Amino acid sequence: MIKVDVVEKMNEEDRLRYMNLLLKGQLDSEKNELANLSNATAIIKACVEDLNWAGFYLMDNGELVLGPFQGLPACNRIQVGKGVCGTAVNELKTQLVADVNLFPGHIACDSASNSELVVPIVKDGKVYGVLDLDSPSKDRFQELHQKYFEKFVHILNEYIDWEKVTA
Repeated sequence: MIKVDVVEKMNEEDRLRYMNLLLKGQLDSEKNELANLSNATAIIKACVEDLNWAGFYLMDNGELVLGPFQGLPACNRIQVGKGVCGTAVNELKTQLVADVNLFPGHIACDSASNSELVVPIVKDGKVYGVLDLDSPSKDRFQELHQKYFEKFVHILNEYIDWEKVTA
């Protein structure tokens, strides 16, 4: 069983470091991609405060389709190049958005979201989707979060066979 109650006493960087450690442990002990992606979102929600949504959008025939997540129901499909998630795929670059209301073309799947961090999932030159984090607070995500969530995706890439969960 994963212990997450210890994060309450940690500072933000220690929480993020512990989150990645938990992810490695989860991925090392389970081979099913869907189970691992589902638990990855639960690990994020358990370790990171002030989130209202954490999850994956996975490529399916040229567009992003909702994958495992924690939070309220979300948009089912996002076109590449549209919104923060689609922009991350189009530019192959992490999107760190302090105020989503100022982001051109933002897609408001949850009107409570005010800031967003989206990390593209790229392995061997192929885009498989994005890791998407939303917060009700503006300026919630900083470069520290970008650094650790890019590592989070790197860890996923070491273990996940994305071909099994994307089309």
